[in-house]
Amino acid sequence: MIVLFIGDIVGKTGRQAIRALLKPVKDQYEVEFTVANGENAAGGNGLTKEVAQELYGAGIDFLTMGNHVWDKRQIMDFIDREARLVRPANYPAGAPGQGYGFVRLHGFKVGILNLSGRVYLPALDDPFSGAVRLINLMRQESPLILVDFHAEATSEKIALGWFLDGKVSAVLGTHTHVQTADERILPQGTAYITDVGMTGPRDSVLGVKKEVVINRFLTQLPAKFDIAGGVMQLNAVLLDLDEETGKARRIERVQRFAE
Repeated sequence: MIVLFIGDIVGKTGRQAIRALLKPVKDQYEVEFTVANGENAAGGNGLTKEVAQELYGAGIDFLTMGNHVWDKRQIMDFIDREARLVRPANYPAGAPGQGYGFVRLHGFKVGILNLSGRVYLPALDDPFSGAVRLINLMRQESPLILVDFHAEATSEKIALGWFLDGKVSAVLGTHTHVQTADERILPQGTAYITDVGMTGPRDSVLGVKKEVVINRFLTQLPAKFDIAGGVMQLNAVLLDLDEETGKARRIERVQRFAE
């Protein structure tokens, strides 16, 4: 099974990158299932129903979220009814939405689990012990499980990768918007990368206009984080998964650009 996981889609430029670059990538690699982190897709923070529908229409099958999940209040109107969308599972009980979901593909189920880190991010429930509990439930449905770990600290991401090695198909880091070069298959068959990267404006600071961020560093004054334009990039990883065992055969970084 060939799966494409796309790094954080940032604002209008990120959505334009999806429209321009996703189909050629899917055609080249014969991708069967596409997941993307969409927590920054609407104006740089959060997600609306209209933006989610735009991304589905552009070829994305499933969306994950992160610490900006509640930034657009409109999400409250549809997150409980949207089976193709998950938010971090370690939010407290009673939070809207679901922390994991399944998609049926060619007679197999693919599970997607979303988790948030706690280092330099809100103090949610423990993603380590919470992951084990949820993965044990998910494995009753399928051994094919992808984990989007939306976290800041590289140490926390790496630790979770080792902790879940052999329990899931892939642990894929998101949130920091910079694609790392440490993709590998861990010893027990789990694909891992610390950060998948960002889909949005290349010539920016994490998607924001560079002059805005530079001025904030110089002055320490608040500023509106406007999303940059210009050259578009798509950052993703390609996964080749064994449908029967759930183990990863291959992980490959993908990076594409367009004017």
